[in-house]
Amino acid sequence: MSVKKHTDTAVELNKPYEQNEIQLKGILGFGIGLFLLIVVTFGLMYAFLNVLNDYSKELADPVNPMAMTEKDRLPAEPRLQGAPGFGVESENGFVRMELGAPQAEYRELHKQWEHAWKYGLKDEKTGTVTMMPIKDAKEKLLTMNVKARTGADAEKVFSDSRSSISDASAGRMAALKRR
Repeated sequence: MSVKKHTDTAVELNKPYEQNEIQLKGILGFGIGLFLLIVVTFGLMYAFLNVLNDYSKELADPVNPMAMTEKDRLPAEPRLQGAPGFGVESENGFVRMELGAPQAEYRELHKQWEHAWKYGLKDEKTGTVTMMPIKDAKEKLLTMNVKARTGADAEKVFSDSRSSISDASAGRMAALKRR
């Protein structure tokens, strides 16, 4: 019996290869299907591109409505130190600072501030005075006949002016400012 088992295993070992279960027909079918899928996809993308090109030609306004204007591209106010190409709006229009000294922007802004301090400012839309010279403000205060506070009322106003809500108290209580 032991001899027979030995010969059976020897017959199995003499097989030259395993049988191939993958057929060439399946591989070729997959390749042709993939190729057709690619061709159809490229055709659809080409048609879609032509539709988009036609649509872009039909648009009346070629400028994007969401595009920023030159003024929108400027950094937010106040512009303390302008980069080359920036300037300042003044009474005479836009003053370019790109070829000036580094202090040119500050000097122009200082002129505007001094003009506002001397002559005041009015809101263009409402005409309301938003800033007035100090001399005019003093005269207006004196004509209003404002009386000074005395006694306990003055003490309360003084203590309220020195207390503030601090971050450390998280708004729970007012802290006394040190001066």
